[in-house]
Amino acid sequence: MFPGLEQIRLWSITGFDVHLTWALNGSIAALVIMWINIRGVKLAGLVQTWVVCFLILMAVLPLGGSAIGGDLANLQPHFTGGAVGFVAVLGAVPFLFVGFDVIPQSAEEIDIPPRKVGRLVVVSVFMAVGFYVAIIVSTSMALPASELMGLKLVTADAFAALTGSAVWGKVVIAGRLAGIITSWIAFLMGASRLLWAMANSGMLPRWFGKMHPRHRTPVNALLFIGVLSATAPFFGAPMLNWAVDASSPLIVLTYGLVAVTLVILRRTQPQMDRPLRIGGKGRGGVVIGAVAAVLCAALLLVYIPGLTPISVTLAWQSYLMLGVWLLAGVVLMLRLPRGIRPGPEAEEELKAALQRRRDG
Repeated sequence: MFPGLEQIRLWSITGFDVHLTWALNGSIAALVIMWINIRGVKLAGLVQTWVVCFLILMAVLPLGGSAIGGDLANLQPHFTGGAVGFVAVLGAVPFLFVGFDVIPQSAEEIDIPPRKVGRLVVVSVFMAVGFYVAIIVSTSMALPASELMGLKLVTADAFAALTGSAVWGKVVIAGRLAGIITSWIAFLMGASRLLWAMANSGMLPRWFGKMHPRHRTPVNALLFIGVLSATAPFFGAPMLNWAVDASSPLIVLTYGLVAVTLVILRRTQPQMDRPLRIGGKGRGGVVIGAVAAVLCAALLLVYIPGLTPISVTLAWQSYLMLGVWLLAGVVLMLRLPRGIRPGPEAEEELKAALQRRRDG
């Protein structure tokens, strides 16, 4: 969008030169998005609505352009790289599907029936799948595969080549920026509520559970994540890539634990109130949960080099981040009071145990 943005070199990290203007671009954006979230869900939702509308508009343009000027013959070959190529892409897919989990994380602030919240989660996943497929197909139709392989920003560059104008390529980049902003706002909203809940459960210090006196948002959690995000660009693009790569197996692990939890609660708490009962009234939910847990376990093994015939090998820095994060999770888990039984009374039992711990 803005050539020559890299000015005033600061230092180099694994061969990547970090420039002050480049880093400030991300840091200022992080602080602005933090401020939007601190101001409350209403403002964040309003910004999200406008940015999503812009994103949809920018997505329609390449779709329409490919439908008019593209060629179905460019879709050939449908697959390349065999199983190795498929697994390589599969390793990055979990990160693409983070976002819908913000819906249940912010459910306490959503004034709609719980059953509809569950349906929104399912619908959002299908919408994400449809969006990604549409973008992949439209980009593939724009140019032959041999030409796409040499492009840096594939969708934007393909649309610019299709229209014969670099301006339209920048329009697509603007749409990509809109997609980053919408995800950014949602991630910050969900993560801050998660830290707030963990503070209330005793896993994190109570400082993270402080609410803004006026806007009723978890202000300390938002400040913590916002400042951390504003600092990250000064470590360069490689560090951001390591963090993203390390997050994919963590996401798979989280999904797997959710599926395991579903199976356990179905067996131990069959009468629990379930506004949206996955799998109906029979054992369908247990089967779905078990299959999901097995699939997550199989995908998680792919990230371990040498354990499967085909694996996704990450940088050692990513494995280090992954190990530190898992260790932190174990430490936080051990902070929880013992003897809390799963079920609808678990939250009340946890609060009572925490109060007893504080009282002495």
